[in-house]
Amino acid sequence: MQDFHDLWRRSTVAELSWLSPGGPCGIPVVPLDDGGRPCAALPLSLLPEIDSLPGRAALSVTVPGVADPDRPGQVAVGPVEVRLDPRGKLFGGELVEQEAHKHPPTRLRAGSLMARNENWWWMGRALVFLSEAESVHTVRPRSSADHALLVREEHGAPAVRVVSSPDWSVRTDRPSLPLADAGGTALEGRGEKVLVFGHQASPDFERWERWTREGTLTGQDLVVAGAEGGPDPSPRPFGLLERLRNHREVERACTAGVAELERRERL
Repeated sequence: MQDFHDLWRRSTVAELSWLSPGGPCGIPVVPLDDGGRPCAALPLSLLPEIDSLPGRAALSVTVPGVADPDRPGQVAVGPVEVRLDPRGKLFGGELVEQEAHKHPPTRLRAGSLMARNENWWWMGRALVFLSEAESVHTVRPRSSADHALLVREEHGAPAVRVVSSPDWSVRTDRPSLPLADAGGTALEGRGEKVLVFGHQASPDFERWERWTREGTLTGQDLVVAGAEGGPDPSPRPFGLLERLRNHREVERACTAGVAELERRERL
């Protein structure tokens, strides 16, 4: 656990994966440390995903470090605690300082007390804490934009592997995608639901985009039921108008999430 925690604390990007009633889920997150506990602070624009978080999840670091590109990734699975913080009282201390250090958009929106007051909607969060790592294992790092995470259920818990495919495009004449485990292990799909996702960011992190392929896995083949986006090795930064539009969209989504949580509190 200590090796995973040290890797989590040093990293700037990570992933959170879990099993929802609708199937496996996974999102990129900023890795934070809460007094020795790995955690992530999810913006309330992700309220539907937050609502589906169960009592166990997988936290992973799969992007290689700049100073150590051959560093293996790690995945920790265990029980998680989710604490809703719509007014940012818990997030507004040490955690926001950590995130501002790692995540440029947070530095702009919450790098000072004035910015936090102005962008109050960005302070509302759902804090996810890893209570205990029941298991930790290493994975090959996602050293290419074509590498992705495969999330599925194994023994009642989310299992995460790094996979690749020779071509992620989805076509009507090709109903399935061949997958390969980056570590060379057979995937041995049994027709279970899986989610495959990757993520890349522009240098300023204003664009941090996730792409997905979901469906069922039989053997090494993913039968695709849904797809969104695709690998992009180097997302370009937004232009000025795109930046303003993105900021407004994020503000609206986060404001709606805060309002929904406050409505629930009044019931």
